Amino acid sequence: MHTPTTLQAALHGLKIPFTVTEHAPVFTVAEATVVNQNIPGAHIKNLFVKDKAGKLTLITALDGRALDLTALAKHLGAKGRFSFGSAELLQQTLGVTPGSVTPLGLINAPPGSVQVVLDAGIFAHAIVNPHPLINSATLSLAPTDLIKALQAWGHVPTRLDLGQFTPFITE
Repeated sequence: MHTPTTLQAALHGLKIPFTVTEHAPVFTVAEATVVNQNIPGAHIKNLFVKDKAGKLTLITALDGRALDLTALAKHLGAKGRFSFGSAELLQQTLGVTPGSVTPLGLINAPPGSVQVVLDAGIFAHAIVNPHPLINSATLSLAPTDLIKALQAWGHVPTRLDLGQFTPFITE
């Protein structure tokens, strides 16, 4: 499994420019809000889910998005509803622990083993800010470079407007 150091070496090898900002560990989007104030660009949340057939999906969305996972699962052709992957499955697949979920963890996943969904809203920003396999740092890079890295590791992301999958609220 890759570490933050070997991840950075892999990005250097792909000639992808990035910066890393170290900070206190954050486990939720709410905790990250304070840290994110000093880091420009798109801030994201990542959901590692599986369907009833065991198909794995990593959803990377703008941090403020509320998502209707049932509608998204249906749109993506999942077998049944999504459920969150266990900590053990997360570690085995992406090499990260809960609170550190990141699309950069796909460096550890076999090519094509995880369906990757990237929120189209990320691409309205010059920079996107995932964790570099740990939740005590943020790695900033261009969204197009994120795609370049994912493709180099054998993962073809689906770019999707996740704003259309907001929960239906009745009052």
